[in-house]
Amino acid sequence: MKKYIAILFACVLFCACEDFLTQENPNKIESEYYFKDESSLEIYANGLTRSFATGIKNFVNGDKNADTHAWDGAAAYFKDNYSASDASNWGTSNWSQLRSINFYLDNMRKADAPEAVLNHYEGVGRFFRALFYYAKVRTFGAVPWYEKSIEATDQEALFKDRDNREYVCRKILADLDYACTYCSTAASYRNQASYIHRYVALALKARFCLYEGTMRKYHTLDPSTGRPWQSDESAMYLGECVKACEAIIGDGVYHLTDNAADRRTQYRAMFIESNATTAYANEIIWARNYDSELNVTHYMNSYFINQQYANYAFTRQFINTYLMTDGTPFTDKYPDYDSVDFTTECSGRDYRLAQTIRTPGFTRDGGTTQWAPDVTFSKTGYQPIKWLTDDSSKDTNTSKCDNDVPLMRYAEVLLNYAEAKAELNEMSEEVWNKTIKPLRERAGVTSIYPTTADPYMVEYFQNQVTDPFILEVRRERGIELTMENVRYDDIIRWHQGELFARPWKGIWIAASETPIDLNGDGVNDCIVTSDPNNKSPLKILFIDGASEAGHKLSQGTSGNILPATAIERKWHDYKYVKPIPTTALQENPNLTQNPEW
Repeated sequence: MKKYIAILFACVLFCACEDFLTQENPNKIESEYYFKDESSLEIYANGLTRSFATGIKNFVNGDKNADTHAWDGAAAYFKDNYSASDASNWGTSNWSQLRSINFYLDNMRKADAPEAVLNHYEGVGRFFRALFYYAKVRTFGAVPWYEKSIEATDQEALFKDRDNREYVCRKILADLDYACTYCSTAASYRNQASYIHRYVALALKARFCLYEGTMRKYHTLDPSTGRPWQSDESAMYLGECVKACEAIIGDGVYHLTDNAADRRTQYRAMFIESNATTAYANEIIWARNYDSELNVTHYMNSYFINQQYANYAFTRQFINTYLMTDGTPFTDKYPDYDSVDFTTECSGRDYRLAQTIRTPGFTRDGGTTQWAPDVTFSKTGYQPIKWLTDDSSKDTNTSKCDNDVPLMRYAEVLLNYAEAKAELNEMSEEVWNKTIKPLRERAGVTSIYPTTADPYMVEYFQNQVTDPFILEVRRERGIELTMENVRYDDIIRWHQGELFARPWKGIWIAASETPIDLNGDGVNDCIVTSDPNNKSPLKILFIDGASEAGHKLSQGTSGNILPATAIERKWHDYKYVKPIPTTALQENPNLTQNPEW
């Protein structure tokens, strides 16, 4: 019921200001008449929430091009011919979001409301400005900073160059500090999953500060200038991340959902249940709600079933990082780990594996139907189920799914805290036991405090890091937060861009042209063949000349599936930031381009 009321209230409030937010010149509405009282502030703030709370499609798509995923499409950004003329996210529609925020901040204190209420709603506005600029910095690096509404006559402001990234980031931090100080912690805000409150602000501060702190540590040059950073602020940002996380952890409002009897299902339930923001209110800090009764729905099931979409799959390199339930690496148990068959590799693993991909025994529709991996869809054989509901009647692109989107979770706070402490060389058994240990125990994995680096993880991250704590946090972060719109950014900040172009690898196929039972139920599911005329009723993966995308087996007629080898994916370090679009440079000659673009 709380979820129903929250969505209905947000929709009604936003309808009152939707036209206002999309006006080319919002100042046409007189602020002294619009911002009258607390209700008008709430109306505007809910409009901003609707504009900025990421929808499920963009949220899940955020990691589509990360190192953990393989898919059938060709990412234009990873082609050599990608240029500034292909770039986007700098147009009027993008910057108008900032104008809506700044107009609100310029005028919201005209409302007749108590000081604490005004402070809270100013914090909400500054939260959204920080969120807006955090996205811009991740995309372009240096960007022009505006903290006031700009009139069309202010040519100097409109046509100025980009501000230094370090300056912009300090401004973002200042906005977040204000929001963390003045946004309310009242239950009336926390009980509505989409509302902004102090803990949402603290969670964003932790995320931003971890990003910027590690960006400064692993990138010796500012990618916006190609020159060394002007100041050494890595430790400062990591320290601010620690403070933000400690504030959330210390208050004790949030905790992990962990019922021992439900450990094989409770992780995935958070992403497929229609009432997740209520059932997991103790863990979900900020969310986007969906509700079929209000016709606020999506059709994400089809993205993991329907051939017309991206055909998501995970890579074997990533799947290898899931531990055994006894806490030891899978890659230690099986020295020939890449040639272990699918049924064996799924046995005795971290419970999250079977809640993230189709494994033997996976069922839907109340347990009546077994669903083996579909190699015609997920070419590596590792087919995602994390966001796939159990109701197969919702698998079409016209179906109405209403599972919510947790945008910020307590699990991420624990991981941010653990990583910042590890990067500051402050990891201890005490920190481990309140961060990584409970996450692993919830997944049925015995927690082992690391003393040496796992060679597989060292190699995975190209011998960049040998610290066992940093590597184990990266392992845990990758598994816990997969398909939650953070992995691509993680690879960027860790200076691991080469992983985006690493050849994809899939499950082991003992022999082509031979039917395979993937889920061990005694019924053959698929066949891998180089014969373009093969009409088998099984799921078919065509390889060699029969595959336009260049699907192959690593040893010719056997081996690991090597999907999409014909699709171009190349990496260059200048791609750590995207180019300023050519159209923007033409409209504003004062803008400088990012190096090498």
